[in-house]
Amino acid sequence: MFIWRLPKDKYQHAFYRNELQKHGIIQSMSRKGNCYDNCIMETFFGRLKNEMFYGFEKDYPSFEVFSKAIADYIDYYNNSRIQAKTKWMPPSTFREASMMDS
Repeated sequence: MFIWRLPKDKYQHAFYRNELQKHGIIQSMSRKGNCYDNCIMETFFGRLKNEMFYGFEKDYPSFEVFSKAIADYIDYYNNSRIQAKTKWMPPSTFREASMMDS
C-alpha cells in the first residue's frame, strides 16, 4: 500500500511514520522545492474525483462498494484509459513502449 500526503507536521511525526511502516505502508511526501510527485498525484486524484465520484456520491452505499469502485478505476486508469500525452495509449502500454525505445 502507498499513502501520499502533503508535508504537514502531523504526517512527519515519528509516531505516524512508524505506524505506517509497521503496517507495510509506504509514505510519499513532497519536499520543499520538489513538486514532481505532487503534480502527478494531484492530477490523478483530480481526474478520479471528476470521472467517478462527483455526481455519483449516492452510488456508493458502503465503504466496501466505494473501495471496490476506486480499485476498478485505478485498473481502468492504468490499463484502459487513453489520453493524448500518452500517444493515445493506456499508461501501462505507454510505459512498456517507452522502455522498448530506450
